[in-house]
Amino acid sequence: MISTRRFALTWLVTMLVASCSEFVRDDNVMPTRADGEAFFLANCSSCHGVETRGNGPEAAGLLVAPPDLTTLSKRNGGSFPQARALSYIYGDPQNSHLSRVMPEFGGAMAEDLVPVEIEGVLTPTPRELAGLLFYLENIQR
Repeated sequence: MISTRRFALTWLVTMLVASCSEFVRDDNVMPTRADGEAFFLANCSSCHGVETRGNGPEAAGLLVAPPDLTTLSKRNGGSFPQARALSYIYGDPQNSHLSRVMPEFGGAMAEDLVPVEIEGVLTPTPRELAGLLFYLENIQR
């Protein structure tokens, strides 16, 4: 018969392993639109709104209104501006943090890159931003 102490220890180790397994990521799997949506909701929706229309709860307090992200393609002649969107989100060096309201998302993200085809060229892209780019491209109207 298993002792109560041994059972409790086995249960605890099992729960620890199970809880950690949720955080294990397969680096060979590309991020998805759903990953991008989760990143957006966690990092962008306070200004851009959960509907991505620029009407988040923090938008009213900004000097520059956040754009409606569903119209990026429309404002770019009908095609999604992948390179421009990615460079702005990542932190375009031509737009210093003093001239932009939106935070730069570069930094530590640069350590986890995936190949994304940007304007016909496979481009090393931070995993989180690749998912975000897929999401933004998918919500265009």
